[in-house]
Order: sequence, then C-alpha cells, then structure tokens
Amino acid sequence: MFWESQVVHAGVCTDPVTGAISTPIYQTSTFRHPALGQSTGFDYSRSHNPTRQAVEQTIANLERGAAGFAFASGLAAITSVLMLFRAGDHFVISEDCYGGTYRLLDKVFRQFGLEATFVDSSSNEKIAAAILPNTRALFVETPTNPLMKIVDLRKLVGLARMNNLFTIVDNTFLTPYLQRPLELGVDVVLHSGSKYLSGHNDVICGLAVARERELGERIGFIQNASGNILGPQDSWLLLRGMKTLALRMDRHGSNARKVSGWLQEHPKVEKVYYPIFFQVVFVQTGQIGKGSLSFSSVIISKQLVH
Repeated sequence: MFWESQVVHAGVCTDPVTGAISTPIYQTSTFRHPALGQSTGFDYSRSHNPTRQAVEQTIANLERGAAGFAFASGLAAITSVLMLFRAGDHFVISEDCYGGTYRLLDKVFRQFGLEATFVDSSSNEKIAAAILPNTRALFVETPTNPLMKIVDLRKLVGLARMNNLFTIVDNTFLTPYLQRPLELGVDVVLHSGSKYLSGHNDVICGLAVARERELGERIGFIQNASGNILGPQDSWLLLRGMKTLALRMDRHGSNARKVSGWLQEHPKVEKVYYPIFFQVVFVQTGQIGKGSLSFSSVIISKQLVH
C-alpha cells in the first residue's frame, strides 16, 4: 500500500466488537476485566487506551518505526526522551532549535546535571568538534526552526555510530510524508503533532517513535511512569487530522513555492530562508520528487530590509 493510502487509513477499523470504521473515543479511565485473571489488554488509561493506541500505531507505521508514543505536547515528548539519560550526560544540539527545546534543556534539565552544546547542525564538522567524552546523544532539527538549516542525516548517523552515540531528530517540519529519519538509521523521531500532523489548530500533542523495540519499551516505561500521555479526545482529533496529511503537505508546498518566489523579488526583503534556494539539497527520503524539490517546502522564513 502506498504511503498516501496508509495515512488515509489512520485509525480505521480498530474496533473488532462493533466494526466501527472510525476509531471510537474511549473516554474512560478504567476497563472491566471479563473475569479474574483475564484481561482485554486494557486496565487503566494512563497505561493504555484504545484511542491513543490507534494513533501511536499509526505514527509508528508512518515513520517506519518499531513503537510510537503519544504525549500531551511536543515538549512532553521531548522531556520523556531526555529522561532516558542521566546526570553528567552531554548532548550536541542544533543551535537554532525550537525555543521551547532550548528552554527545557537550559532552564530545567541543566539543574539535573544534563549538559548541552548548541552548534550549527548543518555542519557535520562542527557537530564532530562538539563531541566530548561524556557526550551521549546528537539531537537535531532538520530543517531547523527558524533558519531552515538542513542536516545531512546520513552523515549524522555515520558520525554517531563512529562515536557510539544516540541520535534524536525532531521531524515536525517535514513530517514522515517528506522525511523518514528512522529509515536512515536515526534512533528516535520526535514531533510536535500540533503543527502539520494534526493540521487543524485544535489540539496540543506530541509524538515519539523508536526505531528499535527495546528502546520503545524504555520510552513506554517512562511514558507510563510519568503519566505524560495524550487523552482520548485529543488522540481522536489527531487521528482525524492525519488522514489528510499528504494532501495538505502537497498544497503547503505549492503555496510556499509561489510565496517564496514573490518574496525573492520583493525590494524590502533582504533574504528568504527557503531550503530550495540553498545550493545544497540533501535527498533524505529516496523520494526524488518529494525528498528534494518539495524538501522543506512548507516553511519560509524571511528577513526584511529596514
């Protein structure tokens, strides 16, 4: 089945009891067991909920990962992944990352002993130069927010494996429609699902997908232990939005190309940060059309002449 067809079928026919086409909203805290010692696989919604499970399976399938997890926000997803590490561990991170990511590391996790060096992640040499003896992970956005810098994920993964490091990629801007980092060997992918995945400005949510099952079990333990979960109503809204992701991303791309071309010619615009205008474009996905020509085509940053 084509990827575009898979996303349209997000959450379809997950209820074997009623045969409901759309995944129901299981607005319940607890589940009744059929008998003593018997379980339906659900007991308490913090641990497992059928609506949340549907969205977690969907994002895992779309990202080609082993396990997916839905959280109350993008920052909640990042927090849970950072909790895999311990005091004294060091990260190399994109310098122009999302401001909330910077705040979380600089103002919250620093007091617990996690260290971070922020570098220009479009340069593999600068990433390599920032690696320390206690570095445990490379954490990048690609494209970055807001300067649209591109990370060569193949080189990043190669560098990480040479140094026995963990790799984390925030894939919010491109979504798995345009880029699937796990297929390139990245360990964990993160999303703020409030942006392109949900697409309707009506839900705050975050997602994490692990490439390997064992890592997924560790993230799942943290999700359950910390209670950092997405509720059933928001899970349903996210599922609803994801069905139109491919169509929306194509339109975002075509609109961005027109807007960026107009901005390029505008006398008051000094520079347009639009990856297709950069001379180097990395084909990350193997999809030549979508991985290069539409690569990050949905986001434009601009710098005005004062």
